[in-house]
Amino acid sequence: MIPDPDSTRATLASIGEGGFGEVGLAEAALLLGSLDRPGVPLERYRDHLAALVESARASGADTPAAALSATLHGEFGYEGDGKTYDDPQNANLIRVIDRRKGLPVALGILYIETARGLDLNAGGLNFPNHFLIRVQGGGIRQILDPFHGGTALDAPALRGLLASFQGENAELSQSHYQDVSDLDILLRLQNNIKLRLLRDGKFEPALRVIRDMRLLAPQLPGLMREEGMLLARKGEHRAAIGCLRDFLAAGNIREPERLEVARVLQVLESQLN
Repeated sequence: MIPDPDSTRATLASIGEGGFGEVGLAEAALLLGSLDRPGVPLERYRDHLAALVESARASGADTPAAALSATLHGEFGYEGDGKTYDDPQNANLIRVIDRRKGLPVALGILYIETARGLDLNAGGLNFPNHFLIRVQGGGIRQILDPFHGGTALDAPALRGLLASFQGENAELSQSHYQDVSDLDILLRLQNNIKLRLLRDGKFEPALRVIRDMRLLAPQLPGLMREEGMLLARKGEHRAAIGCLRDFLAAGNIREPERLEVARVLQVLESQLN
């Protein structure tokens, strides 16, 4: 069955209103991917997710990390795309499954989905610059790097990874071990697509991505601001004013952003008079 964009967006909106419910993380990522791949049936991708779980269950590995790595990296050949990292396909779960490569967060979704299918406790971590996952089961807690074959990382390896992004003086903190929500993971996935579209000057597709993100997180002030600023840039002043007013009405806004938006809003409103 080919997903209908309207029903897909309705499902995303239901997640934004009431949580995931029966929709799993990978299913939601597939639905997001289908918006950019209209006409592609999702059944075989769902079957593939089930096959990952069954293969991992039959792997005979002695740790969760070993089972996941042997399945996704070893048997199915998933790897990080280090050569064409910025290719937007790397953030679309449909194309990641087709190509067996992608960004850390997209691959992480596959690892998390497989781990949960094995009844393991799994989720994303609040680690900066590079998406990592946590898997826990059988009294073992491990942190995995899905971009590099599902390698399990200990504290020295994590410190080295952090230093590679933030400099030699970077230190691990407790916050780096904290979980992020499935919603945060989906927003991070879509943010990768949005940033690449904006970088390439593709404002209309970027606006569609932002609006789909707002279905998932309708009350997130940052997305209100981004949509309003992009609409202003496109010359759609009335729509921009509505978004920016919503942003200013939201709570917990940083003062520099509030002042910036207030100035832009003043200019836009003056041009309508």
